[in-house]
Amino acid sequence: MPMNDLVFADDDVPHSGEGRGKIEESTPWKLMIVDDDADVHALSCLVLRHFSFEGRKLTFVHGHSRADAERLMQEHPDTAVLLLDVVMESDQSGLEAVRFIRETLKNRFVRIILRTGQPGYAPEQRVIMDYDINDYKEKTDLTDIRLITALVTSLRSYRDMMIIEKNRQGLKKIIHATGSLFEPRSVKKLATGVLTQLVSILGLDESALYAQASGFAISGDAGGMLLYAGTGRFTELIGQPVEAVADETMMTQIHLALKQQQSVFENNVFVGYFRTRQDSVNLLYLKGIGPLGEWDEELIRLYATNVGLAFDNILMNREIFATQQDLTFTLGELIEGRSNETGNHVRRVAEFARLLGTLAGLNEDEVEMLWLAAPLHDLGKFGIPEEILKKPSSLNDGEWALMKDHAELGMQMLKGSNRKILQLASIIAVQHHERWDGGGYPQGLKEEEIHLYARIVSLVEVFDALAHERLHKKAWSLESTLEFIRNGRSKRFDPRLVDLFLENLDGFLRIQDRYTDLLVESAAS
Repeated sequence: MPMNDLVFADDDVPHSGEGRGKIEESTPWKLMIVDDDADVHALSCLVLRHFSFEGRKLTFVHGHSRADAERLMQEHPDTAVLLLDVVMESDQSGLEAVRFIRETLKNRFVRIILRTGQPGYAPEQRVIMDYDINDYKEKTDLTDIRLITALVTSLRSYRDMMIIEKNRQGLKKIIHATGSLFEPRSVKKLATGVLTQLVSILGLDESALYAQASGFAISGDAGGMLLYAGTGRFTELIGQPVEAVADETMMTQIHLALKQQQSVFENNVFVGYFRTRQDSVNLLYLKGIGPLGEWDEELIRLYATNVGLAFDNILMNREIFATQQDLTFTLGELIEGRSNETGNHVRRVAEFARLLGTLAGLNEDEVEMLWLAAPLHDLGKFGIPEEILKKPSSLNDGEWALMKDHAELGMQMLKGSNRKILQLASIIAVQHHERWDGGGYPQGLKEEEIHLYARIVSLVEVFDALAHERLHKKAWSLESTLEFIRNGRSKRFDPRLVDLFLENLDGFLRIQDRYTDLLVESAAS
């Protein structure tokens, strides 16, 4: 629509808003102008060409119709202020665009200033409230000072809303991050997770993490600190002494945190200081994050209060895990010792199971559970008489019936525990002699009725038993062992697991070479 009446009076005012005198280095505010009159665009840009607010200038986005407004707002959701004509291709174009922005795009942040050159089309007060419109101006009433005043008011409102939203998102991340920190994991994973979460809390995206922000985690004292996790340019330096990767300035900042025994904020650097209850010191160094505001520092302090506890938790979990590992492997080896088979059978089966579980798609936690539970697969042999276990010749029917009882006995010994590892070990114990075709014992399960862990242990346990000498048999050749496994595909063994095993045979052979038998006693001994 023609706008011959559009006039901007010369009020002789500065055009710098609250940011006058600042060097512009920050991202500019986005101002979108949607109007079907080209003169409006030209004059608005002319008046606002030197405008800045809080050290940030304007970048302009232009549209000329309701369709443009809707498309551009989808492309530029971070628009701070929208100057929107009421009447364009229709009398309601502006209002329809507002409805789309607020209701369809769910954009509650952009400040919308309606402008019209036809006062007769001015929206009623109810319409302004219902449509979430922030201001309404008649174009003939807009001097340059009034336009700037309206823009500053809108930007101030937008800024405050974004601060509130950032704080809300920051607190949400704090809750999420500190909760996940207490999940069992390695110290390296914890440190990497903390670095990543800190970058997220500070509002950096993934590209910022790797392109702008670099960080590392170290543990020890000032004289012997090692880097055990890193991001950005420190990713490839894990395992090196911190003195080898840090320059003089970085070391000064690290020693300052150690001396003060607290986290340090300095320019674009954050050094997090975390001392555990075991007096272990962990430092997180993050550089390239940009100047930190007061709220950023508060978020980090809030986050950091739980990080020391998380490191404590990891150390305790590591101790518990090591104890569980020692107990299960020792118990498994004692079982084998009752049969005078004191080699590395238990360790090989556990390592084979871990590898095959990984190949089968189990996640890291599931693989570790399988690794710990597998050594107990023959626990029920504690209930089998030694004369049967140590018999050098083949078992008769009655003896074999007693031997098969070890599967049920193992389950009975373990099933009463509430510990997940022992529950899984119970399943493996009772099912690892089941067959894919249903011809196994003790329950006659078939195919996927058999737990995946038991199917895995069944295959690798047979592979190891055939490939090594026992009291009643000589070791089979690799060729004969593999032929037996191939022939057992879809009969004795899960066909998919057989395929994975054969396709990755080199990995299993490397484990076999690593854990060779130290001693296999004979019946004569």
